[in-house]
Amino acid sequence: MNVVFISPNFPSAYWNFCDRLKRRGANVLGIGDAPYDMLTDSQKASLTEYYKVGSLSDYGEVFRAAAFFSFKYGKIDWIESMNEYWLENDARLRTDFNVCTGLKEDRIAFIKEKALMKKIYIENGIPTARQFILSSYREGTLVNPDGTAQDGSLLSVRPMSEVKEFTRDVGYPVIVKPNIGVGATNTWKLECDADLERFYEGMPSVPYVCEEFIEGDICSYDGITDSKCDMLFESMTVWPPSVMDIVLKDLDLMYYTCPDVPEKLRVLGRKTVKAFDVKSRFVHLEFFRLTKPRKGLGEIGDFVALEVNMRPAGGFTPDMMDYAHSLDVYSIWADMVVSDRRELDGRLYTASELDEALLRRAGTDCFCVYASRKDGHAYMYPHEEIMSRYGSRMVMQGEMPEMNWPQMGRYMYTARLSDIGEVKDFITVVHERKR
Repeated sequence: MNVVFISPNFPSAYWNFCDRLKRRGANVLGIGDAPYDMLTDSQKASLTEYYKVGSLSDYGEVFRAAAFFSFKYGKIDWIESMNEYWLENDARLRTDFNVCTGLKEDRIAFIKEKALMKKIYIENGIPTARQFILSSYREGTLVNPDGTAQDGSLLSVRPMSEVKEFTRDVGYPVIVKPNIGVGATNTWKLECDADLERFYEGMPSVPYVCEEFIEGDICSYDGITDSKCDMLFESMTVWPPSVMDIVLKDLDLMYYTCPDVPEKLRVLGRKTVKAFDVKSRFVHLEFFRLTKPRKGLGEIGDFVALEVNMRPAGGFTPDMMDYAHSLDVYSIWADMVVSDRRELDGRLYTASELDEALLRRAGTDCFCVYASRKDGHAYMYPHEEIMSRYGSRMVMQGEMPEMNWPQMGRYMYTARLSDIGEVKDFITVVHERKR
C-alpha cells in the first residue's frame, strides 16, 4: 500500500500517523516544506521516503512530488494531510491521481464552506443555528485553500437592511465569521445594529456568514469512520465557550476529553457522519450543548450542530483521547486505512461488531484535561506546586510552539483525572491569578 502523507512534521505529533502506517507495512511517502535535516529522528523513521517542496501552497510542486512517488512506487492508494488548510489540495490530488479512498474535488466544498454545511444539516433534520449569508464571491472567482480570492475580492454583499431583518427575527447577539475558516479567526460577536453597521463599514474581503448566537457549551464529537460511514472510534471533548474570547481578551485556555459520549451526542454525531457521507476519515464535529432553552432547537442539555471538520481536533487533543480512553488513536486510524477495521484486545473488529466488544471495557476511562498559561500574568501557584500536586497524574507539560501562544497559551499542563470535580480543581490551580 502506498500512502502519500502531506506535512508529516506539522503538527508536531502527526508523524505518529505515519509511524503506525509504516508498522503495518505501508509505504509512507511524505511531502513537506521543511528540509529533511530539520525532521526529528522519529519523523524520519516513520517515513519510507520524503520529498521536500519549496511551498506546500504551490500545487504544481506538490503534484510533481506525488507524481515522482507514483512513478517510483506504483499507484497511490491513499493521500492525506489531516490538516484543515490542505484539505482542498488533498482532494485535488486524489482527483488528479484517481485515488478513491477519500474526498475528491466534487465533495470538498460541503466540508469547507459553512453555508453549504448548513444546507446539509437542514436537509437531514439535524438541529442547527439559523444563518444568513452576508457576502459571497461572484461566480468564477478562483479561491485559495484559506478562502481568499486568487484574483481580487470579487464580492457580492447582501444589503444591510436584509441582515437587520434577520437579526430582528433571531435577536442579538449574532456571530459573524468567514464562510471558510478555522477556529475563531476573524470572528466577531455583534450586540446591536451599531455593531453591525461598523462591521459593514470594514467588512473583510472574503465571504462572510451571520448566525444566531447560541448559549451553550461547545462539545465535539470526535471519531474515526470506516468505508461505510460507521464509527470505529468515538469520543467527546468539552471546549471553552469562545476561542474568540481567549484570543481577544487574553484569557487562559482549558478543555477536557470525557470518559464517555452522551447518548444524545452519539446519535447526532452518527447521524451527521451519515449526512455528510464521511467515509474512512478522522472527524471533528462541533456541537453546542444548550445551557438555555432555544425555541426551535431544544431544551437545556440538548445538542445543536455548529460545524464539521474532516480532520482531527487541533493541538494535543488526539493524545488526550489516548490518555482518556487508554488506547492509541493513531493505530486505530492506521488499522482503518489498512484493513477497514479496528484492533481491540488482539482482534480486528468491523464497526458493526464493536459496540458489544466496547461494552466489556465500560467504566475504565477517565477525564484528560488541558490547562495553559500565558505570558504577562502573575499566577497564584508556581510550577513546582502544580507538579507536586499532580505530578503522578500529569501526562504532558511544557512550552507550546510560539505560533500557538495566542490560542493555546505559552505553557501547558495536561493531566489524567478521575472525575469532573478533580478537573475543576486542576483548572483552578493552573489558572488562578494573584489579585
